[in-house]
Amino acid sequence: MHSETAMKRCSWTSVDGPLLLRYHDREWGVPVHSDRKHFEVLVLSGAQAGLNWSLVLKKREGYRRAFDKFDPEKVARYSERKIQSLASDVEIIRNRMKIEAAVRNARAFLKIQQEFGKFDSYCWRFVGGRPKLNHWKATRQIPATSPESEAFSKDLKHRGFSFVGPTVAYAYMQAVGMVNDHLVDCFRHREIGGAPRWRGFR
Repeated sequence: MHSETAMKRCSWTSVDGPLLLRYHDREWGVPVHSDRKHFEVLVLSGAQAGLNWSLVLKKREGYRRAFDKFDPEKVARYSERKIQSLASDVEIIRNRMKIEAAVRNARAFLKIQQEFGKFDSYCWRFVGGRPKLNHWKATRQIPATSPESEAFSKDLKHRGFSFVGPTVAYAYMQAVGMVNDHLVDCFRHREIGGAPRWRGFR
């Protein structure tokens, strides 16, 4: 593991302690091909809307417990009583609209799995099956949306998803490695690179 002090990183990692730094070094921008992980990021990205990612990371273990380890089949079956219980759970973000959206999204997620075999096969279509490698020199250059996130968001909404606007969709794409937005002088930009075309893409 790299020294947490010696390596050059994206500037946002210095904002809020070691949790954000570890997330940057180990997860952010790494291509995801596990549907369970995709659903986790989908739930957390929706929870983040209007908030900062650091807060969501601090509550991730609470979400993991509350949402049955991000099992979309279980979440899709949540009842009104379960939703009410989650809305009073202090270990997650107690926004009823976001909780209800997570349950609706789980149901829409399962429909995509039925259609495409895996959610992974569906979402990677929006970047041609391989990560888009950007070359930003400063954080201010990184966009909040992209043509790909606009298309992704539109299609998700059409399929019944909520809290998946273009900005949320772009943050999701960054998190699951569909886009590599590490700054060019960050050690992770080179390490992750533009991974080769995924063999599962159709």
